[in-house]
Amino acid sequence: MVQAVGHERSGLPVEMTTFVGRRREVSEVRDALATSRLVTLTGVGGVGKSRLALRVAMDLRRVFPDGVWLVELANLRDPSLVAQTVAVELDLRDQSLRDPETVLAAYLADKSALLVLDNCEHLLDTCSALVNTLLAAAPKLRVLVTSREPLRSGGEHVWPVPPLSLPGPDEPVSRRHEALALFEERVAHHQPRFALTPENQDVIASLCRRLDGLPLAIELAAVRMRMLSAPQILDRLEDRFRLLAQDVRDVSPRHQTLRATVDWSFELCSQAEQTVWARCSIFSGAFDLDAVEYVCGGDGLSETAVFMAVAGLVDKSVLAWEGGRTVRYRMLETIRQYGYERLGDFGTEDALRLRHRDYYLRIAEQIDADSGGPRQSELLEDLIADRDNMIAALDYCFSHAGQTRVGLRMAAALWFCWIGCGFLRNGRHWLDRGLAEDRAVSAERARALWINGWITFLQGDQDAARVLYLESLDLARALGDEAGVTYALESLGAERAWAGDLQHGTALLDEALDRHRESGHWTALALMTFEVRAQAAGLAGDTAAVMELLEECRSVCEPVGERWALSWMEWSVGITWWSAGRPDQAAGYLWQALRHKDELQDKMGIACCINLLAWTAIGQGDARRAAVLFGAVTKLWEPIGQELFGMDMMVAWSRAERARTRDALGARAFDAAVKEGKALTSAQVVAYALDIKTETEPSGPTDILTKREREVAELVAEGLSNKEIANHLVISRRTAESHLDHILTKLGFTSRAQIAVWVTEQGE
Repeated sequence: MVQAVGHERSGLPVEMTTFVGRRREVSEVRDALATSRLVTLTGVGGVGKSRLALRVAMDLRRVFPDGVWLVELANLRDPSLVAQTVAVELDLRDQSLRDPETVLAAYLADKSALLVLDNCEHLLDTCSALVNTLLAAAPKLRVLVTSREPLRSGGEHVWPVPPLSLPGPDEPVSRRHEALALFEERVAHHQPRFALTPENQDVIASLCRRLDGLPLAIELAAVRMRMLSAPQILDRLEDRFRLLAQDVRDVSPRHQTLRATVDWSFELCSQAEQTVWARCSIFSGAFDLDAVEYVCGGDGLSETAVFMAVAGLVDKSVLAWEGGRTVRYRMLETIRQYGYERLGDFGTEDALRLRHRDYYLRIAEQIDADSGGPRQSELLEDLIADRDNMIAALDYCFSHAGQTRVGLRMAAALWFCWIGCGFLRNGRHWLDRGLAEDRAVSAERARALWINGWITFLQGDQDAARVLYLESLDLARALGDEAGVTYALESLGAERAWAGDLQHGTALLDEALDRHRESGHWTALALMTFEVRAQAAGLAGDTAAVMELLEECRSVCEPVGERWALSWMEWSVGITWWSAGRPDQAAGYLWQALRHKDELQDKMGIACCINLLAWTAIGQGDARRAAVLFGAVTKLWEPIGQELFGMDMMVAWSRAERARTRDALGARAFDAAVKEGKALTSAQVVAYALDIKTETEPSGPTDILTKREREVAELVAEGLSNKEIANHLVISRRTAESHLDHILTKLGFTSRAQIAVWVTEQGE
């Protein structure tokens, strides 16, 4: 909250409350003004654009000896008065017949000054024209603008203002997160003893997350702490627009309630933009342009109109832009909820939900069909990015009469998400639900049964898996579904082999493999037959058969660039050579598998490889290395589930190797090495397991990398993906990827794992 006061060469108000956080943002905006004469702070209403601009202006008063002025335009409705309003703020009382633009240009011509134009979104054309005129006339002038969309003036540096920093779901909560610090500081205004404590910090973190880290929403929630507790506020957030309101005389009406702030944004949108805003509210998480065009088009909106509306909503900061291979958009929950409340004015929700379901069903089935090709990294990335919308589509299917069969079909098609991305629990939930609700004889049920059996097997529930496989096999045979019979045989054969019935299991797997060879249709699922057949051969001690299967698998996978099934095949070969007492050969194949797993970000596969590399390390006589890997893999399995799928034989082997390592090292040294392994990030674990060493010895990090590249390198070492790095640094994914390329080039490296090792060495 601010109160205007007079200054000789500054029209800045005095801050009535403390400015919390934003140190990095203040620094970066100052840097932007040093290189660009026009900087526009953009962002959704309530994100803190005005407050950030004021703080930057306050910090720069000594840099601009001829004046720093803040001109508030939010309440100005007549565009013709913009220049006159600026002139009044600068205390120019020209009595001539000259127009205000000319007066301003003449006055500022030789001035080293900063002009802050606050809240320009409803006066864009006029503000853009005035800024262009003034910058052309005054070479030492800088202009800082706040607006929900850019001015689109030449030379404009657009700087999106992010929400306040928040702790991630699994991240320790502390005052260093700006959203929590702001909430604590504002509540303490009327409750002086209030502070974040171990008892309340988790619920306050949840509250701030639900409020999207928006400063305005957090400040309004803090006011409600006068009458409600944090848990009560959290419970009532479904009606956030009524809850988050206050009546304060010195605050503008549009900042007294969250609804008024969002209403202001909505009113500035065109009819098409309002329609797309409301219709986009049915998306969950991120979504791309194709999805918007398919789901939100029609009923009076052409594809071109949707495209232009999306562009407008991005410019107005209603849709947040996420870079990457495919650009995606996201709504803050506050913005999405507002759009959902307005949805009835712009379409029928059921019709939109149906289009949403159809779109993501088509995507799921296309990924299923393409899973055995060269685009596996992209497909896994897309599945993770679209997961929230896939879940929403499944929920629609199982919540509406007559849609269960489609839901069952979709849940089965998403097997690559459940298994390839490691979301086993999610997959079993939806498949269990679909199979329970739709018991009719159908090809969809037959397929869902064996896929659910596979997931169940990977969760360590082999008996339940066998029941599902047998029902699937009987049903596929009754339907004459040859592909269904093949996959059921494959799954049942793997289960029998690991249950100790090698003869029966091998026969089933050979039959399944022959059927796949005959069909010639090598999906990723079909290619997995090589892996499970190799496991059976390995259990029988037939290393020659395993190597023949590996070569055949490679001959199919490598020409089409398939890596996922091949990496599991290499992992199985590693098991074979380890069990044959050949740890050196085992490690070689496990390294190959781990490299592929790392490229695909297959977390479950990475854990499996690290597990076995611990075994090979003790087999090679390196007990300390084995202990570090055991410690690391314990941490890797925690978010996934049971170690090595809970398979009795493999778990027993792992326990024996762990005990052997402990005996070799001694309890104290073993525990210390395990602790060291648990402290490694995911990227560092992979680098350690692959024994990657840096081959260069740079003189120092600042001599090699820029400050931003150093930040990116440190985040790589923490195990963050390119997308997570982009979000953390508030840059586009493409920019993050560009920084990563520069780092690799400068350091002479070829992998993220080498970067992780280098960062660790620099810190030692």
